[in-house]
Amino acid sequence: MALTSAAPFLALLGEPDDSLKSFALKSLNDVVDELWAEIANSITEIEELYEDDSFTDRQLAALVASKVYYNLGDYDSSVKYSLCSGDKFNIDDKNEFVETIVSKCINRYIELSQQKFSNNEVVIDAQLSLIFEKMLEKCVYANELKLALGISLESYRIDIVEKIIKEHLDNEELAINLINYVLTCSTTVISHTQFRTSVLNSLVLILLSLNSPDYFIISKIIVQLNDYKLAHRIFTKLLKNDLVLITFQVAFDLVNSASQELLDKTIEILSKDESFKANEKNLSKLTKILSGVPTCDLDITFLYKNNNTDITILNKSKNALDGRNSIFHSAITFENAFMHAGTTDDSFFRSNLEWLGKATNWSKFSATAALGVIHKGNLSEGRTLLQPYLPGSNSGSAFTRGGSLYALGLIYAGHGREVIDYLRHHVVENSGGAGTNDSSENQELDVILHGACLGVGVAGMGLGSQEIYEELKTVLYADSAISGEAAALAMGLVMLRSGDETCINDMLTYSLETQHENIQRGLAIGIALLNYGREEQAEPIIEKMIGHQNSILRYGACYALALAYCGTGNNSAIQRLLHIAVSDSSDNVRRASVMALGFILLRDFTTVPTIVELLSESHNPHVRYGTAMALGISCAGRGLPAAVEVLEPLTKDPVDFVRQGALIAMSMILIQQNEKTFPKVDEIKKNLAAVISNKNQDALAKFGAALSQGIIDAGGRNVTIQLENLQTGTLNMTAIVGLTMFSQFWYWFPLTHFLALSFSPTSIIGIREDLKIPKFKINCHTKPDLYGYPPKVEEAKEKSPDKVATAVLSTTARAKARAKKAQKAKQEEKDNMDIDERTPEPQLQQSGGEVKTGESKEKTPEDLPNAVEEPKGEPSFQTNYTKKPYQIDNMTRVMPDQLKYISFIKGERYVPVRKFRGGSGIVVLKDEKPGEPDEFIKTVRQMFFNEAPVPEPFTLEDSETEEEQ
Repeated sequence: MALTSAAPFLALLGEPDDSLKSFALKSLNDVVDELWAEIANSITEIEELYEDDSFTDRQLAALVASKVYYNLGDYDSSVKYSLCSGDKFNIDDKNEFVETIVSKCINRYIELSQQKFSNNEVVIDAQLSLIFEKMLEKCVYANELKLALGISLESYRIDIVEKIIKEHLDNEELAINLINYVLTCSTTVISHTQFRTSVLNSLVLILLSLNSPDYFIISKIIVQLNDYKLAHRIFTKLLKNDLVLITFQVAFDLVNSASQELLDKTIEILSKDESFKANEKNLSKLTKILSGVPTCDLDITFLYKNNNTDITILNKSKNALDGRNSIFHSAITFENAFMHAGTTDDSFFRSNLEWLGKATNWSKFSATAALGVIHKGNLSEGRTLLQPYLPGSNSGSAFTRGGSLYALGLIYAGHGREVIDYLRHHVVENSGGAGTNDSSENQELDVILHGACLGVGVAGMGLGSQEIYEELKTVLYADSAISGEAAALAMGLVMLRSGDETCINDMLTYSLETQHENIQRGLAIGIALLNYGREEQAEPIIEKMIGHQNSILRYGACYALALAYCGTGNNSAIQRLLHIAVSDSSDNVRRASVMALGFILLRDFTTVPTIVELLSESHNPHVRYGTAMALGISCAGRGLPAAVEVLEPLTKDPVDFVRQGALIAMSMILIQQNEKTFPKVDEIKKNLAAVISNKNQDALAKFGAALSQGIIDAGGRNVTIQLENLQTGTLNMTAIVGLTMFSQFWYWFPLTHFLALSFSPTSIIGIREDLKIPKFKINCHTKPDLYGYPPKVEEAKEKSPDKVATAVLSTTARAKARAKKAQKAKQEEKDNMDIDERTPEPQLQQSGGEVKTGESKEKTPEDLPNAVEEPKGEPSFQTNYTKKPYQIDNMTRVMPDQLKYISFIKGERYVPVRKFRGGSGIVVLKDEKPGEPDEFIKTVRQMFFNEAPVPEPFTLEDSETEEEQ
């Protein structure tokens, strides 16, 4: 019979005999879940029993108290007493009380453990640690290894992470999977940079202890740590083990995702290492790959060979926009630059010299700089191509000379070793006179210096050179609005992600001293660039700027938040930005805060349309513009329908610059899409052309439409915007910086060219050990037209004069109609005579033991196995996959969504050195038939660099005659 009252047991608690008290507590423990309300009245007595050190069953008293507090809903007190109950609290019990308290204990432990990582004075209760570790043991025993690793990472217990992985090293495949999981968690979830570094260093040691380490995972860690010493160690081990092909593949992966500083320091330490003397040939190739020259050569060869630019679109836009208006001239300049980015095709400029001649002042600067975008990556010919425009070449205008220096930096962006000294020379040479007075000569120097500083910044991006920084600081301190702004931006680019406190203090101090808003803004963005990827380490300077009375510094704080927490989805950063978006007094700051959301959420891009949807309906046009650009940044290259739905109303916004932002953002999202992959894309492209040709549209909207046409068809329709590296899973720093600088075109049009830094060629380029590109085929398991190029716009044909219709009498028309009717009836009668009324039986065909009918009814989706009904505009893998593939050539366009359908042909001569898992870019190949002859694809460098032929052997007749005599 069930007890209805706990009064008898509660009465025993007051007895002097300890055995009676213990009996009472055991009995109460059995009925506490039913009678907790009554027992709660005596909770004080139970607590006193626990606090009595002489009482033998103190732990049981704590357990009863814990259960009472649990039922009262006071979980903190319940956890407190459950920890005091020691062994009496059995975590193996299967009930709601234990599960809830264990969950609360784990959360409490994680909180304290995270604090302890930064502060050793934090003390964690031994029982709390015991509960945590027992639960992890249960996870491991149940083979829930990833769950155990995830909880260990969240609690900053690197020792447990190492223990779990090391216990499974006998199964290398499982160990590699676990390491990959930890690596993914550390790069996407862990917010503490110091702990992340510890985890990555630990993973490297475990990987190197394996019999056959996965060097491609190690290359991801090298990029994350930005550790050139680790890179040197890995390359040393690879070459000593004669793993040449893997060495080259790792090197190409690093070039694709590592900073210029890391690559330069790795080359330097490898060149000084004397242990490579016996392997000098492979070392030479390795350093050549790390220089970035082969990667750039392969990329521009791909863009050159596959260039599919629709020049008709460009010509129509040029004819619709008056070149005498500087904003329209700049718009066509940028459109042309983006359309031909990296293709080395500058024929549009050569074919429109009269239009080009209309450029004046800064339009001329932008037009010259556009050559840098068109020839971006053409490291072998870049300087030669720009020679006629560079200073000292008698090239009249200062704007042309300044633009050519900027162009030179764009060509060598991220690979500036060859030109950095040349550009620095012009910075130093011109820094003395610029800005000192208003004479025309000094104004010209200012323009040249502006181009030189931007060139140094983009070519030396991420170098971390203090010398270059000091040279740029000299220009900054001249306090010229034109050159000072460029110098400030360049300082941020050169010292990118360094977080150098001295540099940050210098820049912040000067931003408060100068009266030029241009310089203040340049310094604010420069400080943001210095704090790229630094997360919580950037908080002191962010807090200082975000609360400043100067709106330009608050503007910079938004970008500092965006870049410091880029791709992390940090909740605190998002909340602060949303608060600024609705509360700041400055429109510019509010606009920047919304745009910054796009950077922080670029890994969680599907959530962005939902988050910014309400902001897109704001009464403030600057917030609406920021919403559009946030969607463009986070969803760039994704073709996300939800983002386009939010943008569509903004393309019809009453405010011109909001329409501009919406059009640009839409083109960024729909880059490389066609009617098959995104059904609305043709309609959107027609809308862009309509905006440009509409005389009633505002200039800013037309400018945005022209830029959009260039972006959506960028790089000859062979590039996309990828802010995350597919191979390494890391953020594409160059692309993110390019977008950050591009967004500043609101204030200064020439910065528009920076968008070219975010363009990534969409290709698979297979190369051999000798860095040659063989001709071979690759399978694509989908329909050929699904990822094909969009059709080109047809030229409007001139209409010939309409012929005058011949008059026809009504009687003649009726006579013709009667004759036509009679002829039709006669034909029908003849056809009926020829038809056999008997229905033929289906013809049977024998094939492979199966009987097949000659005709079969059309199958409905229900008849097909595993049929998937595909939503319009969202093709799925099941519906697009075909067992019978078509073949594509090496160095052909392969879009990111297409990669899952790509496979290398079995039994083919060339196979990837790394198992192909749908990655793009450069793939190092193993030649299975090395002795056989082969055909190769010539690179752009090989096409334009013709060595003089070796002379044939010859003899001098005169000398022969003398010898005979």
